Amino acid sequence: MAEDIKSLDQLKDAVTANAGGVLGSSSAEAQSLSAAPREPQRDAQGRAYATGKRKDAVARVWVKPGSGKVTVNGKDMSEYFARPVLQMILRQPFDIAGVAGQYDVYATVAGGGLSGQAGAVKHGISKALQLHEPGLRAPLKAAGFLTRDSRVVERKKYGKAKARRSFQFSKR
Repeated sequence: MAEDIKSLDQLKDAVTANAGGVLGSSSAEAQSLSAAPREPQRDAQGRAYATGKRKDAVARVWVKPGSGKVTVNGKDMSEYFARPVLQMILRQPFDIAGVAGQYDVYATVAGGGLSGQAGAVKHGISKALQLHEPGLRAPLKAAGFLTRDSRVVERKKYGKAKARRSFQFSKR
């Protein structure tokens, strides 16, 4: 920098002058370049696909407009996930996005237990919803449904009873 900037006003003027020279003459062009709208990603049947993960469970999820039917591994949601808590977990993305009963879901899930599988399907539904309708990304992201929960079981270490639990100490 050849010139010395001694105040915030001078700094602001220098930044706007540089931005105008690099990006163009108008600030509307700069905003349109930085915030390109997301495009829906759908296949030939109008479905959006996403993979959800939680603990050891991996879910492949397809979402398409419909009546709100959720099928997991060929069974109805209430048949596969019998506990009401797990069914509530699967309904959360639709309630947060405000589209309850508007999308059909087909999911295949493998690995882990029922709780991990429910979390994986929830993650997959959230990702597929935002791919099908990009406008739903903001509420799903704000609720934290697009972030993969990376907590997994810690492995057992040698010389220990479990991951961290030691064997009982014997003084004699």
